[in-house]
Amino acid sequence: MADDVVIVGGGPTGMWLACELRLAGIPTVVLEQEPRIDPNSRALTIHPRTIEVLALRGAHRGLLAEGGRIPSGHFAILDERLDFGTLDTAFPYTLTIPQARTTELLQELALSRGADVRRGHRVTDCAPSGDTVTVSVEGPHGPYTLDAAYVVGCDGTRSLVRRRAGIGVEESRFTALGALGDVVLDDPPPGPVTSAWTMQGTLMLVPLPGGRHRIALHSPEDVREDRPGDLTFDEFRERVRRVTGTDYGMHSPSWLSRYSNTTRLARQYRKGRFLLAGDAAHQHMPAGGVGLNVGVQDAMNLGWKLAATVSGRAPGALLDTYHTERHPVGAETIEHTQAQTALMMGFSPQGQALRSLLGKLIAGQPRLGEALAERLSGLSVAYTPPAGAHPLTGRRAPDLSLSDTESLFGLLQDGRAALVDFGRVDGFEAGDAVPADAAGHFVRHRCARQAGRSRPDWAGVTAALIRPDGHIGWASEETDPEALAAGVRHVVSTLHTTRTTGAADSTGTTRTERHPA
Repeated sequence: MADDVVIVGGGPTGMWLACELRLAGIPTVVLEQEPRIDPNSRALTIHPRTIEVLALRGAHRGLLAEGGRIPSGHFAILDERLDFGTLDTAFPYTLTIPQARTTELLQELALSRGADVRRGHRVTDCAPSGDTVTVSVEGPHGPYTLDAAYVVGCDGTRSLVRRRAGIGVEESRFTALGALGDVVLDDPPPGPVTSAWTMQGTLMLVPLPGGRHRIALHSPEDVREDRPGDLTFDEFRERVRRVTGTDYGMHSPSWLSRYSNTTRLARQYRKGRFLLAGDAAHQHMPAGGVGLNVGVQDAMNLGWKLAATVSGRAPGALLDTYHTERHPVGAETIEHTQAQTALMMGFSPQGQALRSLLGKLIAGQPRLGEALAERLSGLSVAYTPPAGAHPLTGRRAPDLSLSDTESLFGLLQDGRAALVDFGRVDGFEAGDAVPADAAGHFVRHRCARQAGRSRPDWAGVTAALIRPDGHIGWASEETDPEALAAGVRHVVSTLHTTRTTGAADSTGTTRTERHPA
């Protein structure tokens, strides 16, 4: 049986998944049909949770160094922007950085970790063959095939992997379009973000590296169910003038494009040895700039589970939780972006009134603005916990200070789960409760002081297991040392197992294989 993973698609989602698999030592091939990274970047925004995801592996510094920081976000381009400064994160801002550069940085990291990245290699077919998947590829020097333990489709909205896997989609046809242009402005407006909504249209403008600006706009004529021809520069410039009264002296367009609010949601994120992530799993209007972020977060959820499965140390059901956890996030993203589309495209007195009402509510009810900011930023994502679990279970873990020099994120740098003993129960050592064959796959940390006391929801926690993706897998306020140790053993068993293969060796004798954690 093959023990490698083939990732189809070399965008940010595919590259981050490759980084995670290689961190765990899994042989990984990335197949991308484009010979070079596309310089035209639809995505520009990195949200706070995505920065956190990268920070969990120490991979965020390049983006922080190059990205512009915006301390707020928007919901449907309302005048009342969402304040990210109130968010519970060390990164209370969005980064503006072209997708091409994000892809380049993640590709460099994947290569440094030993991923086999093949650009200019187009996948023509993939089909299950016993306990592997055969991937047919057209490369620069001719066709060839690969046998993979699993194939992950990170190959966009028209995913070949999704079609070959026979995974259906729930979809809706577009009812609205948008226009996008990267241009040079001789008279750009001040500030990092310019936005406007009028009865003539809506516009958002942000600076790009190299002296260019990105403008995205919607107009009343975009409320339609048919596609016009290609977007021309004259049309784009005239529509900007109608919304703002000026074209900011725009010239030299490097990219003009139309996009729509078509939605697709894969019915399954996993089917046997096929998996989907990013745009292959969910398609939506690019409202709020969340698409790239949800894809990278898909990859973070999938990476450690797939690595544990391929290496033979995961319980059989662990990989199935990728679908059960991430499919609802895809559905919620579609709902969120469609709601914004309705507000952005409401070019009527009634639509104007709805926007005004919602803006007043956000301004007058700070918690509403905070809730929208948490959702937009990705920080609100929580996975459904088992019945009876501690209220923290399934939520994202903050970067708790564990000592004067250590924090929680620092424990997760090598991709292992972290078992934290908060030092509040005499006679209990969390590390002693981990089975010997699992010990190597868990970072065990005992706090020297009462970590988390400044957070009311953590004040009584005696021990917790933080998954490799930074979500809380288990937490307890148990004070009996034996009962607490039993809880540790149980949660470790949900992430790690010793497998009996029943395979016959060369003498015909059935053998049991122990897969060390």
